[in-house]
Amino acid sequence: MSLLVRPHAPSEDGTLLEVTPESAGWTHVGFRVHRLKQGERFERHTESREQCLVLLSGRATVRTGDQTFENIGERMSVFDHLPPYSVYLPDGVAYSVEALTELEIAVCSAPGHGNHAARLIRPEQVACSTRGEGTNTRHVQDILPQTEPADSLLVVEVYTPPGNWSSYPPHKHCADNLPEESFLEETYYHKLNPSQGFAFQRVYTDDRSLDETMAVEDGCCVMVPEGYHPAAAPHGYELYYLNVMAGPKRVWKFKNDPAHEWIVEQA
Repeated sequence: MSLLVRPHAPSEDGTLLEVTPESAGWTHVGFRVHRLKQGERFERHTESREQCLVLLSGRATVRTGDQTFENIGERMSVFDHLPPYSVYLPDGVAYSVEALTELEIAVCSAPGHGNHAARLIRPEQVACSTRGEGTNTRHVQDILPQTEPADSLLVVEVYTPPGNWSSYPPHKHCADNLPEESFLEETYYHKLNPSQGFAFQRVYTDDRSLDETMAVEDGCCVMVPEGYHPAAAPHGYELYYLNVMAGPKRVWKFKNDPAHEWIVEQA
């Protein structure tokens, strides 16, 4: 099974792409993207999974129970470089999303345990930082980090400038071996600017029993069940990706590939 998931024509409720635990062959992470025209809407139930709705572009009204998050959203493209509006939803609730403009919205999910209420995550609550240096520089926006309440989900978006590397030096988080390393499944949802561009991502394990290198295009998703997973943006094309992570413990603790650890040590 390929780790690359490509978008398809929108379904009746605007679904462009979907990764489920069943389709991925894993346990925790689910990911879906909807694209709606102004005035369109969809209704869903979170069932046994908590969800984080990330407004990638456009404005929307989200309703759940007696709560209404009305006319949220600011950026019209992920490349506006503004932190997004997001909505956290616990397991066991019904909700609806109505597009007030053209809308692209990501639905990130993982097992929920009913410990948290629905809430709006505003742009000013998103921690922004820059990691790395030189051609390893990338810009990070933490939407739902482990310091914020959730049962399982970790959600973050990253901008990689043209010609730069990201998730680099290669790191992994596929061993339940805290405090050295945590086990987290992960998806990468990629966008390119300009949109006709492409980027590269490699997923590989120490013994190379998994070793897949993919040319990713705008709107593609890469599944990372295990192993190291660096990404690279070619000259002339900025790379955006939205990460969703979840595992048995809500802790992000990674281990670098020992062959490339020297890059960190000399920094």
